[in-house]
Amino acid sequence: MIISMTGFGRGQYSLDGFDAVVEVRSLNHRFLDVVMRLPRGLNAYEQAVKDIVRNKVSRGRINVAMTLKTATENELGLRVDEEVARRYKQLLENLMKTLGLSGTITLDHLLHFSDILAIDEESALPEQAWTCVETALQQAMDDLNAMRFREGREIAQDLRPRVNGLQEKIENIKVHSATRGKAEFDRLYKRLRAMVDTKELDATRLELEVALLADRVDITEECTRFQSHNTLFLEAIDEQEPAGRKLNFLLQEMNREANTIGAKANDAQIAHWVVGIKEEVEKLREQIQNLE
Repeated sequence: MIISMTGFGRGQYSLDGFDAVVEVRSLNHRFLDVVMRLPRGLNAYEQAVKDIVRNKVSRGRINVAMTLKTATENELGLRVDEEVARRYKQLLENLMKTLGLSGTITLDHLLHFSDILAIDEESALPEQAWTCVETALQQAMDDLNAMRFREGREIAQDLRPRVNGLQEKIENIKVHSATRGKAEFDRLYKRLRAMVDTKELDATRLELEVALLADRVDITEECTRFQSHNTLFLEAIDEQEPAGRKLNFLLQEMNREANTIGAKANDAQIAHWVVGIKEEVEKLREQIQNLE
């Protein structure tokens, strides 16, 4: 199955005075990496969030952003540290007295000190808050996957004709290579005869050596393996499991076979086809870097 690793999803849900909004963005990554920003008071659910994401996605960098709103501020885990506020007020009053300043300390002055507002670590949000966030997260992940699957189908439509084109090029190489077997034999035979300085020539041994050389430049096996990789590539596209890793491996093997064909063939036309094959394989590799 072809699934894109990039996408965006959004979910929103309200329950018992809580309103949760979750946005999920996915990017390319070799493994699964979940980065999240949880609302205050829901840090205990970090592992639960990761489990939900893992059930929907197997690879990629997943950024999860959550917001949770409620009519009562203290339900969000915030509290005012009154003792700290009193100390700041006392310090400011002492400073004004020392400097001989007049005026009154106001709330605006105290709010410049951020530690007056503190997160109440012991304050836990009610179960409804997590239910609200969880539902919004499930919606966002489903929305994300819908986009990833849609992009995957579009990529698959581009991959199939490219792989079929590679199949045709390899078939052309096989046909062309088959017609040049005798010519290669004759060429090698003449080269060896020209290198022999003596007039007493062992024809049987010479023909054996030439046959061995011709066999070493035969590319039938490489062409067959390349076409086998092509077939597996097309089958992987239609499998139910994410195919990104498998396709990447197959393309590496295709490139390896193409290099061997080019090195053994010693033919200008085949070399030209091999260059085209390697260019197409590289384009395919760029495409599948975005696949799960």
